[in-house]
Amino acid sequence: MSIDEDYDFPRFRSDSNAGHYESWFVRGNHPTRPLAIWIRYTIFSPKHSTHDSIGELWAIYFDGENGKHYVSKSEYPIGECEFSGDPFKVRIGSSVQDHKGLKGKSGNKQGSTNIEWDLGFSGGDKPLFLFPKDLYSGGFPKAKVLVGKPSLLLNGFIKLENNKIEIENWKGSQNHNWGPKHTDQYAWGQVAGFDGEQGSFLELATAKIKIGPLWTPAITPIVLRLHGEEYALNSLFSSFGRASYRYFDWKFQASSPEIKIEGRIHADKKDFACLRYANPPGGWKFCLNSKIARAEVLVQRKGETSPLRLRSARNAAFEILTEDTSHGLLTEV
Repeated sequence: MSIDEDYDFPRFRSDSNAGHYESWFVRGNHPTRPLAIWIRYTIFSPKHSTHDSIGELWAIYFDGENGKHYVSKSEYPIGECEFSGDPFKVRIGSSVQDHKGLKGKSGNKQGSTNIEWDLGFSGGDKPLFLFPKDLYSGGFPKAKVLVGKPSLLLNGFIKLENNKIEIENWKGSQNHNWGPKHTDQYAWGQVAGFDGEQGSFLELATAKIKIGPLWTPAITPIVLRLHGEEYALNSLFSSFGRASYRYFDWKFQASSPEIKIEGRIHADKKDFACLRYANPPGGWKFCLNSKIARAEVLVQRKGETSPLRLRSARNAAFEILTEDTSHGLLTEV
């Protein structure tokens, strides 16, 4: 089966001690307001200790109008979870995600907000692969990422404690990540529709890997869908030196014979939640997570005399994964 067909098939093996994480997450943004949701169904299996594997539920509601966000997490023994690929279904506790939508609740960890959700999917485009497809079956990179359903519309509701919020045609995506360890350092970004550009979609990352005491140069694969075309600027050897990021600003550029892209994704410090991810080989990573970031991208395509300016006022995804604590954010769960 090719990656085009098994993009959401679970890679977790309960008989392997190699260590593994795997997540299927959904994100969505209000069509016009700085409001967003992010819900993540996760397997965590520590190296050399598969009997300690667990299922995790994460949820964040971002309220950019009031400068607040609400974070939730739950954990369940792996025996209370179910993962299947044909048909696709992930169940953690009583919370379920499939290709029609997701329904569940989270908040059994201390300090968590109780969040409940019932969301259906409509629309959506064919899967988007951030890496060249032949890399999904090999050992490099160790962490695989793809967008199973770009350009989704979400409808339903979420509840924050007892506050029910109706979700109507929020723009987003369903995504799948997995590997034996987290990438050592990365920035990840996504725009599920630029303002006024229906069907547009941007996925990119800037990643560095540590090999012994040495760090590799940063690579930045970029995939842009625009006006019915896909521009995959993700060749491994042309992805070096394209980007730089810091807390909380990221600039990038890339070009091919067909297109030139130059852009920026940024957000205020208060727009990020700080999450702590366990790493299968041991240790922890901090994920600085925002789904209400800003994006500005300048696109120059072959044969066009003037560049196209794309903008996302407050609905870009922006995450930074790090072991560093100088960002100044407090870990929330």
